[in-house]
Amino acid sequence: MQLRYAFRLDPGPGQRVALARAFGCARVVYNDAVAARERARREGAAFPSAGALSKMLITEAKQGPGRQWLSEVSAVILQQALREVERAYTNFFASLKGSRQGARVGAPRFRSKRDARQAIRFTANARWKITESGRLLLPKIGEVKVRWSRRLPSSVTVIRDAAGRFFASFVVETDLDADLARMPGADGLPSVGIDLGLTHFAVLSDGTKIDSPRFLRRAEKKLKKAQRELSRKQKGSKNREKARLKVARAHAQVADARREFHHQLSTRLIRESQAVAVEDLAVKALARTRLGKSVHDAGWAQFLAMLEYKAQRYARIFVKVGRFEPTSQVCSVCGVKDGPKPLHVRTWTCTHCGTVHDRDRNAAKNVKQAAGLAVTACRAQVRPGLVPAQREEAGSHGIHTGTRAAQRHSTR
Repeated sequence: MQLRYAFRLDPGPGQRVALARAFGCARVVYNDAVAARERARREGAAFPSAGALSKMLITEAKQGPGRQWLSEVSAVILQQALREVERAYTNFFASLKGSRQGARVGAPRFRSKRDARQAIRFTANARWKITESGRLLLPKIGEVKVRWSRRLPSSVTVIRDAAGRFFASFVVETDLDADLARMPGADGLPSVGIDLGLTHFAVLSDGTKIDSPRFLRRAEKKLKKAQRELSRKQKGSKNREKARLKVARAHAQVADARREFHHQLSTRLIRESQAVAVEDLAVKALARTRLGKSVHDAGWAQFLAMLEYKAQRYARIFVKVGRFEPTSQVCSVCGVKDGPKPLHVRTWTCTHCGTVHDRDRNAAKNVKQAAGLAVTACRAQVRPGLVPAQREEAGSHGIHTGTRAAQRHSTR
């Protein structure tokens, strides 16, 4: 399995200038390649090949009067920019044909210097290396200080985020046997169903309730103040750029805290369970409702993605239950469907068997049963078969399907 790790960089003033120059040159080559392809499409001509683009946009451009500054950066990152264009068009055409798995992607767009995230890739051909002193040596940039936390890899991507922070991102091949050795065996561990929510971030089928940290809500006062200060600054001024960085850093702190919470909780659940079942929520549709800010604050999609890859990494079972399964309407004891309930109803009594249910715990139990993880006393599955996981946010792009998902959430 391949995993990506990002390590914080501490470039000096001169290195920051060199990195900004590298980001700009890579962006220019990328945009020139997109423009060349779009020009060929409008004229009905064949798309220029990667070799032709490399010769025209890099080799010949360096010798002309308008692009001589391309020589000031490593040629490898310019070649990687062309490969990113090729990959973007390949994914776009595959998406049009329906042969690409996952969400549909649009045609490549021009990149702006005002984009919050900038990235350049150095492959092994660039001869980057980690020095004996533990610094990252990048061509035409120099030795950059890195905050290491583990041993490393083969290629590096340098990233600058909206908060002005720099990161070195590495793809690392992990040893599955070593990963399994660090994690306790799954034999004897329970299976668990998870009901995600807003009041409680997660309620488990065993009754455990995990409070929602609400990182964004807790930081709103600080964010509002920073945003107000930004709105009062004159556009294009240095003070406005300082205020923008202050806002971006405040948002970055919220995002980092949320990511750390998701990592800790997902690792704990995978460590303590042999199988995990969750509901395949229409997150994009729910984010367009009046609860949108709280949905984004919870970060369900990121959490589920972590659960899925960690389950695969540590040989656990991960199952997604179809989003239209009536988990909040069915009694987990007798299986009778008792109908939809308003969101303010947190406990209810089954009209058939008289069992008093906690709404969220009952839903978590139903998620577990619908996934086929619940067993009877004779060790037989309560419901045979698994509900296949949805590969994309189906129904979240249209008006009617999105409204239906939002209405369903309000009655859960």
